[in-house]
Amino acid sequence: MTREVALGLVVVLALVLVGLGVWAWTSRTRRDRGLTAPVGEIPDGAVVAGSFDAFYVATTAHDEPLERLAIRGLGFRSRATITVTSAGVALDLTGQRRMFVPVSAIAGVDLATVAIDRVVEPGGLVRLAWRIGEATVDTFLRAQDAHARTLEGAIAEILPRTLESSTPTTPTGTDV
Repeated sequence: MTREVALGLVVVLALVLVGLGVWAWTSRTRRDRGLTAPVGEIPDGAVVAGSFDAFYVATTAHDEPLERLAIRGLGFRSRATITVTSAGVALDLTGQRRMFVPVSAIAGVDLATVAIDRVVEPGGLVRLAWRIGEATVDTFLRAQDAHARTLEGAIAEILPRTLESSTPTTPTGTDV
């Protein structure tokens, strides 16, 4: 086999792999087209409980930390600022419009270890479970300056007491 033939085979293989990746992401986007990010500002009068620098890791199907959702604005990892307010949680991801998850849409918050492309120390990720319409999703965050438990605690403080007590005690995504 000549060098040119080998190079041609490698190029064809690379193009096939890129094509498969595009096809898979397009299929995922089509599957998740009914889910939209909650773009919006913090309501007037909301009291800021804390602001945290973090990495946005992923948004996945609820209790399925390896099933990434292709929601516009939430599809890829990013640096983020998480603002916890009395009205809900604002996510400011690099290059995206502000997203605001109202308290009424939050289903729970806990700590996790595994998300789609991230494995960290036990309890190193914050899992924010919230509803988009009828679907419940999990958003995974990795706190930077603060400990993950501090961010989780700030979010838990704004939840109604009945919801806070129903938050899972066993973090999901902890089995490696």
